[in-house]
Amino acid sequence: MTSMIPYSSYDRALRRAFPWDAFDDFFGGPLVSAAEGNVFKMDVEDAGDRYVVSAELPNVKRDQIDVELNEGRLSISVDKKESDEEKGKNYLHKESGEWQATRGVYLKDASTQGLTAKLENGVLTVNVPKIQEKDSVTKVAID
Repeated sequence: MTSMIPYSSYDRALRRAFPWDAFDDFFGGPLVSAAEGNVFKMDVEDAGDRYVVSAELPNVKRDQIDVELNEGRLSISVDKKESDEEKGKNYLHKESGEWQATRGVYLKDASTQGLTAKLENGVLTVNVPKIQEKDSVTKVAID
């Protein structure tokens, strides 16, 4: 059992055995990872009577975001496109561009009523009210 490698480290340990490791490290550096890492950061908070979901979406406009709640699954999708103004510029190096990403979270007792979303300073905040539980137990009087 002492020779077991955790699953998250397995791929890394396997790659270290091959001679092109330095090559992979070079191309997995900051330039490539910025382009391929088009997944935004998302936090989910249980605030008692509601869930608060925050997503970091810098330089994304309101019309490029789609928020949807479907059977308890909250999905945030981003489709960032370049504007015509950006296409006309002569870039020597450009890391920002067109990308798409979708993140989702399952909220078991999410209500479909009263949802709000706000985009401010590159952070999307979605408030999802919880369904108020009703008592499912009814006392029956005995005659």
